[in-house]
Amino acid sequence: MLQEESDLSLIIAQIVQKLKGSNLYAQLERQAWASLQRPEIKLESLKEDIKEFFKVSGWEKKLQNAVYSELNVYPLPSHPAAPPEHLKEPLVYMRKAQGSWEKRILKSLNSMCTELSIPLARKRPVGEQKELLNKWNEMGTDEPDLSLFRPVYAPKDFLEVLINLRNPNYENGDSLSFRTHLGLIQVPLKVKDIPELKECFAELGLNTGQLGIDDSTQVPPELFENEHVRIGQKVLAEQDSAAAQQYIRQGSPTALRAELWALILNISSQPEDILYYEQLKMNVIQHDLLVDSLIYKDVKLTASNDDYYFVFEDYLYQVLLCFSRDTSVLGHFAYNSASPPKSYIRGKLGLEEYAVFYPPNGVIPFHGFSMYVAPLCFLYHEPYKLYQIFREMYVRFFFRLHSISSHPSGIVSLCLLFETLLQTYLPQLFYHLREIGAQPLRISFKWMVRAFSGYLATDQLLLLWDRILGYNSLEILAVLAAAVFAFRAVNLMEVTSLAAAEAVLADLSTLKVMPLLQIFLFATVT
Repeated sequence: MLQEESDLSLIIAQIVQKLKGSNLYAQLERQAWASLQRPEIKLESLKEDIKEFFKVSGWEKKLQNAVYSELNVYPLPSHPAAPPEHLKEPLVYMRKAQGSWEKRILKSLNSMCTELSIPLARKRPVGEQKELLNKWNEMGTDEPDLSLFRPVYAPKDFLEVLINLRNPNYENGDSLSFRTHLGLIQVPLKVKDIPELKECFAELGLNTGQLGIDDSTQVPPELFENEHVRIGQKVLAEQDSAAAQQYIRQGSPTALRAELWALILNISSQPEDILYYEQLKMNVIQHDLLVDSLIYKDVKLTASNDDYYFVFEDYLYQVLLCFSRDTSVLGHFAYNSASPPKSYIRGKLGLEEYAVFYPPNGVIPFHGFSMYVAPLCFLYHEPYKLYQIFREMYVRFFFRLHSISSHPSGIVSLCLLFETLLQTYLPQLFYHLREIGAQPLRISFKWMVRAFSGYLATDQLLLLWDRILGYNSLEILAVLAAAVFAFRAVNLMEVTSLAAAEAVLADLSTLKVMPLLQIFLFATVT
């Protein structure tokens, strides 16, 4: 009991400290001072009267949403004596593996820099600044020569690193629980089985109404859809983040999705947010970074060739270029196993006082990175709002898909969960694919790293991302990947090579996400 009280005190102290530096804190302070002029505020009951004023005026709800947002993002506090790196990643071998991987990425970036004789950063000449400013809304028409640039790494390179990951406490993989694991991931992490997943994703059950199933043409809208929309409108009117998160577990109506996601992520576009975005834009105009070319290259290789997303090419450049300059993103490294890369002023290598983070946000884009932004373009048409939503999605969820950690939503755990589900519940299929050299993870890894963006039809992808936000977890990605294999199991049992297996699973654009998840979770024999 004492321990619980101590933990709670620590959580409260952390949240208060975080909020003290926020714009909301300054607004609350101003409102409190302004309320002193009101006749209903009495000196003898000052505290209670101000609390009541906050409640009536809606500021209490805004504070609740901010606290709820912090609880969703920050991990629970560890032991007070635990070092800061323990908050980033508790397992030493995971931290070492992430450190080694970062060195490889930086080596690749530096070698490209040397080969092409291009500086990491330079100030643009005035003429170039004016030209970029004039074509800011049509950057897709620009065709810079990117032939010599290459992505720093692709998902398949990252998979090889994860395959070689080992816990040094287990001699030669001699772990009782892992002797029977035939997959590529050979680290002993606890992942959920289907009964636990059923409990976790209870709202996806067969007896609960779901958008993505019960709004189909065969089901009359008065049975579920109309009522669900009415409740969604009520949730938005209440402006309650926790209620919105619970509501969206059954899917979001298309017309309400943009507002619901913004409410869950606690994003309300204030004038200062628009000003901040404009400042980031001016940073892009004034300075050219090497990573800009990597962003251009990635958009050209991925979104520009996608039937759904090619029309948003200009938005993607704007958002990703601004993202690379945003130093507020550095805050997420407090709970991310990764560390932001450092660059030194020429001739001052190793001197910390001459070190700067590079890129300024600490995130080096990889092949497919732009696909985290592309689906959001369907929901948000103002670049500053699109930017805010993407940044919050990244620091809550997407960073976990390209960093090595033991977190349940981290990519290592997702891979292990996927392989464990297949091996446990579809053993014949798993063994068959393994025997022909078509390990299932080699096919599904790219889906999970991109959170299925670019693989599913956009309406289905947004239904999937509804549930990521609703459950504040990425585990559903691994469940869906296993469900896809289960759905195509008959065809996969007939293939005799990795190429043939990939061909069977090449096109996921016709799949309906929610029926697949429901059948796999709630109609699988356990």
